[in-house]
Amino acid sequence: MHVDIDGIKINYIDEGSGKTVLLLHGWGGSIQTMNPIANFLKDKCRVIALDLPGFGESGIPDVPWNSYDYAECIKKFIDKLQLSEIILFGHSHGGRISIILAGKYDLVKKLILIDSAGIIPRRKLNYYVKVYSFKLLKKLYMIFSAGDSKEQRTEKFYKRFGSEDYKSAHGIMRQTMVKVINDNLINVLPSINAPTLLIWGENDEDTPIYMGKLMEDRITDSGLVVFEGAGHYSYIDCYDRFKAVINVFLKDEFK
Repeated sequence: MHVDIDGIKINYIDEGSGKTVLLLHGWGGSIQTMNPIANFLKDKCRVIALDLPGFGESGIPDVPWNSYDYAECIKKFIDKLQLSEIILFGHSHGGRISIILAGKYDLVKKLILIDSAGIIPRRKLNYYVKVYSFKLLKKLYMIFSAGDSKEQRTEKFYKRFGSEDYKSAHGIMRQTMVKVINDNLINVLPSINAPTLLIWGENDEDTPIYMGKLMEDRITDSGLVVFEGAGHYSYIDCYDRFKAVINVFLKDEFK
């Protein structure tokens, strides 16, 4: 199914009946990324999952977005479908959006953040060494590579030396990625009133576990569950345990 939000086509699925669950995937993901959760819940409640703008079969924004732009788009999607009292799941980048929605609007009944992004990582000395080395490498590459325009040389440089996420993104989405990873939502966390379950992989390297602990400290009604041995996709790595935890957290919603 599709719906138009400010000229952007949003692809989504809507399955089951009962209490409304909305699933927001992470960066580079899609509806398929959240299928393990959708398949588990669709016999218990109404499950809506969507391709965020720029991913899957949804359209791409005309200008680079930050996390707040994404949240505003999803708020309009929620309004368009006339949803209320939502049980909101957000994984990674979807967690960023979920934090803003839960902190800014009175529409989230319960919140589940899975290996959520939204906090600027702690920076060690080796990070700054890598950053400045990368900048120097780029400068030298731009000076000594010949035969192309500046834009072509820049594209070739990032294809060769950029991160995997950056390499896979193009144009607007590449600029969007830079914006969202620099969004620090730590001051939004205390505004969240919905009961919140935080699920984290013990070995998550993309959003390390200390971020989950910071969120637990700053969200009033929250609890953190850590899956031993799991990584950034903890809900897949420990699927059976994930289902058991969700069943307990949402037991009143499934009656």
